[in-house]
Amino acid sequence: MNRVYVCSCFGITEKQVREHAEAGACTPRQIASASKAGTDCGSCVRSIQSILGRGACPRRDLLGTAAAEAMPTTTVAEPVVAQSAVVRAVATSAGLEAA
Repeated sequence: MNRVYVCSCFGITEKQVREHAEAGACTPRQIASASKAGTDCGSCVRSIQSILGRGACPRRDLLGTAAAEAMPTTTVAEPVVAQSAVVRAVATSAGLEAA
C-alpha cells in the first residue's frame, strides 16, 4: 500500500486527513486538533488546505452561525483600559510613577 504522508513530523497520511475531514474537521486548525498535523514545523498546512478544498462544510456553516450569535459586544479598548488601571495600581502600590 502506498502511503502519501502529508505531515512528516507526526506521520499523518492524506487518508487520515480525509478521514478527519469526513468526521467533521473543516479547517487546518480542526485537523491539527484531531491529529497534530500542522502543529510542529507547519510545512504541511498548505497541503491540508488543499485536501480540504473549498467545498461546502455543514459543520463550518453551523459553527459560523453559532459564532456570529455568540460574538461578544465588548470593544477592543475595554481590556486595554482595564490593563492600564491594573498597571497604575501596581505602580502606585510599589511607589512608582505610572507612565
